Amino acid sequence: MSAKDKFHDAVKVALQKDGWVITDDPLRIRISSTTKLYIDLGAEKIIAAERDEQKIAVEVKSFLGASAMAEFHTAIGQYINYRYALADFGYEQTLYLAVTSVIYNEFFVQPFVDKVVQRSQVNLLIFDDKKEEVIGWQS
Repeated sequence: MSAKDKFHDAVKVALQKDGWVITDDPLRIRISSTTKLYIDLGAEKIIAAERDEQKIAVEVKSFLGASAMAEFHTAIGQYINYRYALADFGYEQTLYLAVTSVIYNEFFVQPFVDKVVQRSQVNLLIFDDKKEEVIGWQS
């Protein structure tokens, strides 16, 4: 199992422990009668879940590459496209970007990165990949 698969599964378990029901794995968005946006990037998939009346979609990112900043650029671009697609095609889910607590504490707390996250209106799900638990939500 690759680390990306591990993180995907860890987020699923963490969400389930937090009381969420996984409804779609992955979540596919129909853009037209002939075109679908597959928010399904190998092991980095969108997960749809719901709890009570809340519905969320979660993009899992590993940040295991050589450049965290390059992966951040990709993650922000994907996140924005996914958020627009969810809104434009009538999906009710609120989108979250899931990152490990280690990546959050080492990378996402940097002032520039934090400002980009805020300006881009990125919701974060911070999880512990070892304990498979949700650490926090940042909207």
